[in-house]
Amino acid sequence: MSSRGQRIADYDYPLSEDRIAQEGADPRDSSRLMVVARGRGVLEHSRFFELPRFLVSGDLLVFNETKVFPARLHGEKESGARIEVLLVRKEGADRWWALVRPGRRLKPGARVRFGALDAEVLQINDEGMRLLSFSAPVQEHLPGLGETPLPPYIHRRVDPQRYQTVYARYEGSVAAPTAGLHFTPRLLDELAEMGVEMAHVVLHVGPGTFQPVKGAIEKHRMHAEYFEVSEEAALQINRALAEGRRVIAVGTTVVRTLESAFVSGKGVRPGAGETRLFIRPPYRFAVAGGLITNFHLPRSTLLMLVAAFAGYDVTMAAYRKALAHGYRFYSLGDAMLIV
Repeated sequence: MSSRGQRIADYDYPLSEDRIAQEGADPRDSSRLMVVARGRGVLEHSRFFELPRFLVSGDLLVFNETKVFPARLHGEKESGARIEVLLVRKEGADRWWALVRPGRRLKPGARVRFGALDAEVLQINDEGMRLLSFSAPVQEHLPGLGETPLPPYIHRRVDPQRYQTVYARYEGSVAAPTAGLHFTPRLLDELAEMGVEMAHVVLHVGPGTFQPVKGAIEKHRMHAEYFEVSEEAALQINRALAEGRRVIAVGTTVVRTLESAFVSGKGVRPGAGETRLFIRPPYRFAVAGGLITNFHLPRSTLLMLVAAFAGYDVTMAAYRKALAHGYRFYSLGDAMLIV
């Protein structure tokens, strides 16, 4: 087995600040689209609204219906010091696991005030998150207190709706499933009219999506993320697989959901759970036969997943071409279709 793609340094590439998209394309589907064949390389440079040219009737697109919620709160410690909290995972009506910055001195028993709400730190887990107990159900107050959390590399103000897919339904993510940001209602209608089938799953994206891998790849541990596959979606996906039709994941979150829900000999199983699945070369994919994705951060688990799917050499060559041809990178940037 080749050693390429086994070291963290293999996933470095140079990227200047001006190549990081600070706003989405307008309209959404006018973003650029690089079409890549697994094991072969770049086939074509196109635009996202031309996606129907690369799909056929019977293809199954699988979308993540998660919705970003206003998870970032600004509060004050008892000392008066300002503090930023990112709500990550609900543990009950008034309890949330959260990332806190700065949090080094925020020990169990400490209290934080957020306007009309206050919260007590109950415990700290091994990922450095604090379990906060709020004085009232916090979701009732989020429309007034919370902000949409944007990735750390986006420095401009962004309309919260632009950092949301047009088909988002279920709140729970602290980051958008960005491959889906390119779709418009018109494009979805066009795909449906040509016979492309659509299924929907849910994976609530956690903050780990922005964290680069540090140290040895094999020692990296993913944050747990909640996912859900309905009976209807499982039936659609398993039927497509049985009939030899392509299952095309709209985003890395969908790939991880499908692969986490797959049981050998039984197919994709409906239900809910948490996944820490870390997909990297070499990985044998059981479900996804195609992938729509953006251009990801160096050293990220997302880039490693793409390398596992398309092939390491093909992926890094595609990134070099993206740099040479002026593609826009990261969450609000351009897209890649891998088939």
